[in-house]
Amino acid sequence: MISDAQVERYRRDGFIVVENVLSPAEVAELRAVTDALVEKAREVRTHDEVYDLEDSHTPEEPRVRRIKTPHKVHPAFERVMRHPNILAILQKLVAPAIRFDTSKLNMKAAGYGAAVEWHQDWAFYPHTNDDLAAVGVFMDDVALENGPLLCIPGTHKGPIFDHHDEEGYFCGAMDPERREVDYDAAVPCVGPAGSISIHHARTVHGSAVNTSNRPRRLLLFQYRAADAWPLVPSLMPKSMEEWNALLLCGSTDPVAPRLEPVPVRLPLPPARHQGSIYENQRSLKHSYFGKADAPRKVPVHA
Repeated sequence: MISDAQVERYRRDGFIVVENVLSPAEVAELRAVTDALVEKAREVRTHDEVYDLEDSHTPEEPRVRRIKTPHKVHPAFERVMRHPNILAILQKLVAPAIRFDTSKLNMKAAGYGAAVEWHQDWAFYPHTNDDLAAVGVFMDDVALENGPLLCIPGTHKGPIFDHHDEEGYFCGAMDPERREVDYDAAVPCVGPAGSISIHHARTVHGSAVNTSNRPRRLLLFQYRAADAWPLVPSLMPKSMEEWNALLLCGSTDPVAPRLEPVPVRLPLPPARHQGSIYENQRSLKHSYFGKADAPRKVPVHA
């Protein structure tokens, strides 16, 4: 599914896009299931265990910004989570033995889909080693104007930045006023529906508001090397049966974590606004991307 050049690019930059991973039929099924879930959101008034809603959500005009853990919501999402093409790519980029973590479906509806401020996934879930990656499945054609994932090359080899607000609480976002990285170097992850992006857990990334008349739905799966164990107590498995069930391919000693000298900053004290990353980031004082009614132009390199 990927060439040696793509593997090298991932090692160098911390992210890549691979086209034609899912078939048109598989994409169509994901869209149909998602459309049905959004329609059902008319019955929902506030965030719950399935839905994370836009502030402007109403029963008359349902606006969903995230479906939480979609692999638990519908079997179509779980099938893609276990897709042999995706696992084959991960075995070349991450490790021969892959363990699943969790999933989410971030939805940027036409004209208002919410931004996600700059962050590193690693800030939320540090492990005993950093062989972790997130896979984004493109359910729609993704271009610059509909809010693609933006990644900053090479940041997966650098420090773990502070993701706390001014009062010291975790907020899941970097303060752009510190200019700790070159935001102007951001590269958009774009491509046709059926493509996937893969980014390293330490890669700095974010996404702007969708200013187009087209949706951008990104189905995200988090994976890790099977010998990477979480360091945050709340993320530890509740049982060995649960832990072993997350192994998707390959084999490993289930009780022998691999320890690497990786930088770690714990997401503590917990965020003042609990919930999804959108809620966590509410306490960030300085927004880079701005609000939906005043999107900020983001310079990116092709």
